[in-house]
Amino acid sequence: MAKVHNSLSAGILAAIRKRRPTVVGRDAAVDRGDIVIASYNIHKCVGTDGRFDPARTGQVISEIGADIVALQEADQRFGERAGLLDLEHLRREAHLVSVPISPFSAKGHGWHGNVLLLREGAVSDIRQLKLPGVEPRGALVVDLDLKAGPLRVIAAHLGLLRHSRAQQAEAILRAAADGVGRPTLLIGDLNEWRMGKRSSLKFLSPTFDPSHATVASFPSRFPLLPLDRVLGNPHHLVTSVAVHDSPLARIASDHLPVKASIDLKAVHKSENDPGRAELIGTDSA
Repeated sequence: MAKVHNSLSAGILAAIRKRRPTVVGRDAAVDRGDIVIASYNIHKCVGTDGRFDPARTGQVISEIGADIVALQEADQRFGERAGLLDLEHLRREAHLVSVPISPFSAKGHGWHGNVLLLREGAVSDIRQLKLPGVEPRGALVVDLDLKAGPLRVIAAHLGLLRHSRAQQAEAILRAAADGVGRPTLLIGDLNEWRMGKRSSLKFLSPTFDPSHATVASFPSRFPLLPLDRVLGNPHHLVTSVAVHDSPLARIASDHLPVKASIDLKAVHKSENDPGRAELIGTDSA
């Protein structure tokens, strides 16, 4: 794969190149129970006060305390498309490592601004999707082997136009369809606040339920719109969703982080139950 940010260890990059699992702190893993997931549009590290402050953004990521974090707008959009965060600082302070991908440039962190951070586990496969639409948008499809079992994470930032979002939702479902039997999360800034027939996310049903546990995350100073989502397949994979509403988060970006818990162990234990029919690739999906 192409050269990634220098803060990533050579061992992590070599493992991805050889398609071997990448282990991040697995020896020190403890049985936490639920796994904590977060999605955070960091607005290129520019806060509601107009100040560019990557260190402040990093503090918010640390205080969330999640095991898996999907970030949006983590790179400059034009020019060198350089990454905006100190990934080495996040590794030291938050114990989160960026899943290595092929960025647009040697200085970049993400794919169309999408970055996936992982506390511990093994990365078995990574795909970078170019999503259709008027604006350049993308998604990461990452297969993880965690202590609680296998998990697929699709991290995405959908477009501003409703028609583009509908196309992008369908593209994500096509990309996810080969994950037969693997619990799957769709997380990110989906840029849709409407529900029901008018929502561009209706195309995600029934694989994902866009109406499940929606919380207002935008604008951060007075959140009204549920733009940021954590959606699961099967639907009971996600057990709780909330915004991370701290004083620092309210000024660090125009979005609040969304934080969710998933019970991956329970899903794998119920694989032989009728509820398993909800999984991607089965007859009901």
